[in-house]
Parts: sequence; structure tokens; C-alpha cells
Amino acid sequence: MQRAGIRPIFAAAVVALAASGSVASVRAGEATLGSAAGSADRYFGGALDPGAFDERPYRELAATQLTSVTPENAMKWGLVEPERGEFDWKGADSLVAFAEANRQKIRGHTLVWHSQLPLWLINGAFRPDEIKDLMVAHITEEVGRYKGAIYAWDVVNEPFTDDGSWRRSIFYDAMGPDYIATALKAARAADPAAKLYVNDYNVETDGPKMQALYDLVASLKRAGAPIDGVGVQSHFAAGALPKDIQSVMEKFAGLGVDVAVTELDLRIRLPADEKALVTQAGDYASVVRACRATPRCVGVTTWGITDDRSWIPSYFSGYGAALPFDAAHRAKPAVGAMIKAFTQVAP
Repeated sequence: MQRAGIRPIFAAAVVALAASGSVASVRAGEATLGSAAGSADRYFGGALDPGAFDERPYRELAATQLTSVTPENAMKWGLVEPERGEFDWKGADSLVAFAEANRQKIRGHTLVWHSQLPLWLINGAFRPDEIKDLMVAHITEEVGRYKGAIYAWDVVNEPFTDDGSWRRSIFYDAMGPDYIATALKAARAADPAAKLYVNDYNVETDGPKMQALYDLVASLKRAGAPIDGVGVQSHFAAGALPKDIQSVMEKFAGLGVDVAVTELDLRIRLPADEKALVTQAGDYASVVRACRATPRCVGVTTWGITDDRSWIPSYFSGYGAALPFDAAHRAKPAVGAMIKAFTQVAP
């Protein structure tokens, strides 16, 4: 694939977005989640679906509230290379163009994951050395395409099970734990400037899974592997946020890496009442305060921005209302609570 034409393509897309009015501006003095986070030297991000960019309310909300964007699905292996050697970059390119038009950071998600892999890879019966070569080639292709555009990559996603053991995947089965260092080195070679993360869920409280991730990052650092950050996904029911999330952030940061909240949502049992929304707002604010109190916590990203596009109802029966904005794109109490937490004078 020739990459020389990629930046001009993005530039043209940025011009087109600006002409269509999708580059939004906020009135002077009007607080947004992004501006509030910026006042604390953090970013505020959201996972976006490029397929929704033709919906003006969604597009404008994403443009005005966020200073960082993550592709919810558009950069996953199964979508970008559905057939071996045949690439579909439409969604990923659209997201990059949107972010560049709105001067937003981009967190690339995700390069190596046990899920959402193309069938040709899963069913290919490849030898271990072939799996390694395919993984490195995939990372080189995707990271190389967006070199200079992506601020940080979730290079490896969800390497552990909840009991702290290694999650079985085609990558682990082929290479053992070494697949993580191999993936990180390939990403660093493809874009030396991008920040490289390992990302997981249920690591926000001190327990076997958190300890497994901590030990992994410590071992990678000792070995000189290129690891820049830890992503804590943070999917919880409102009212169940771990009380020690700040101390966990600080523990990871103590390894000499950045920490980011990468996939935050706080689900509510439906129908959501005022009490539940207040509880949710308090938990959202607590996450922001924990990030603010941890010098190496660089930002907070929610997994989506509006309730109508949340993954929660499809996976947690009876739950929803997990995001800061409702299905009509109206701000919920969580928005004001987070803005206050970002902007209040730290103790």
C-alpha cells in the first residue's frame, strides 16, 4: 500500500468537513467537558462511530464537547482487513479526518485483541511463526498508515482474565506472553512518536487482575520494551465504582508510565430515576477527581457520548443510561459534575 497520499486525503477531508459546518465552535466562556478538562491539563474524549457523522446533532456534540476521540470499532482488525490483503479504511479515515478538522487528539483502538478478528485469521490454521508475522504486519500496516496522526494506541487490549491469568487467544497460543512485547516493538517501529498502551477492564481496584497487569508493565519496563501507558477501561454500574481507583492509578503511574481512563461508562438499571442519575453523576465526578489527583493521568474517555449509541443495553439486560448525554443529546447531571470536578481548585 502506498502511504504517500494519505495525508493529502485527510487534508481534503478536513476542508470538506469545515465547508459542511461540522467543525463546531463554542461561544467564548461556555464551559464544555473538553474545555474543563483542558483547564486541568487533561483531555476529555469519547468513542465515536464514524457512521453517525452524517447526523448533525451527533457530529456537533462530538465536535464541541471532546478534545480526544477514539474509534469505537473502525480501527479493529476485523473491520480494516475483512479479507486477507483487502483493506477497508473508510471508517478509520473518516474518524481521523473528523478529529483533525476539530483539532482533537486521536487514541487508536485497538491493534491486538482476542475479539473482532477477521475470519480468515481465526480459521486460517496458521503456524505460530505465521501468526507472529501476520500480527507484526498488521501493526506495521495500520500504525504506519496513521503515522503522525494518532496520539496514542491501545496496542494490546484485555490480555488477562478476571482471576489474573493470561487470556487465551491466537496470539497467546502462538507466542505466549512474549506476544505483548513483540506487538509493542512493532508499533514503536511503525510510529516512534505515538504513545503505546496496554488496555484492560476490572483493573481499577487492587486485586488479581490489577496485580497481573501491574506485574506485566513492570516486567516490560525492566526488559526495555516500549510501553508508555496503562489504560483502565472503567465499565461499572452507577454506585459500584471502586473506592481505591485513585490509589490504583497512582500505583501504575509509579511504574513510570502514563495512565488514562479509556472506556468509561456507568450503567443504570432502567428506568433511570433522579436518584440513580445523581449517583451516576457522583461517580463520574469521582473518576475525574482521581485522574486530576494523579499527575500522570492524562485524560478521561467515555465509551460513547450519547445513550442511544451505547453498547450497554445489548450486553447488560435491563441496564442503560450509561453516558453523559441522553438519547436526545441533552446533558445529564454527570456533565455538570465532571465539569466542576475538572475545574474546581484541587485540594
